[in-house]
Amino acid sequence: MTYLRFELLRTVRNRRFFIISLAIPVVIYILVAAPNRHAKTLSGTDIPLKVYFVVSLAVFGSMNAVLGSGTRIAAERTTGWNRQLRLTPLSTRAYFGTKVVTGYAVAGATIALLYLAGAGFGVRLGATHWVEMTGYLLVGLIPFAALGILLGHLVTADAVGPSVGGASALLAFLGGVWFPVGQSGVLHYVAQALPSYWLVQASHVGLGGSGWGREGWLVIAIWTFVAARLAMRAYARDTGRA
Repeated sequence: MTYLRFELLRTVRNRRFFIISLAIPVVIYILVAAPNRHAKTLSGTDIPLKVYFVVSLAVFGSMNAVLGSGTRIAAERTTGWNRQLRLTPLSTRAYFGTKVVTGYAVAGATIALLYLAGAGFGVRLGATHWVEMTGYLLVGLIPFAALGILLGHLVTADAVGPSVGGASALLAFLGGVWFPVGQSGVLHYVAQALPSYWLVQASHVGLGGSGWGREGWLVIAIWTFVAARLAMRAYARDTGRA
């Protein structure tokens, strides 16, 4: 708990990272939603544009937040902070758990701000739909938390920024954050294999639609398992080098 409290305080005190993490998705949403506030549905779907982009930008912002743990880990490796932590009784499980909780704290703040922005532009959903949609978003972020830790232990501090940004941008693009993925074609099948696609599908849940179904849960589970295993190996290898 002491380490967790320290990490949360350090994240909040890093004003540039914290403000940018929260502000960018909200600003993009306002720029998209304001000119289209009277559009009833997004082209090619039956989802209101304002609702679709609330969810898709919540995906983009929260995805960046949890992947951002990799940036902090890479910086800690450069300064030798990770080496100091290994001299303490802090367990590997506590270390990983703290990084995940810290990323989720920023992600939760991002989602909350986007919901408020959406409400300001007239998004109206029932309380149950808000809660269910948020639940799917939070579950779907688990593999990204593992990916953030993996990148932090694989990439140097100089390269981690472009690596995290590039991974986030690619997953967002292919997963349908910026535009709906078609119902057929190569891109459709590629998108369905990505966790970012299923995060965006939470917009359907918010409108009273069905959940992910077996395919969505399977994709999230496989990505989580593989990314977590690779992150543990990268951490062990990094520890061995120290």
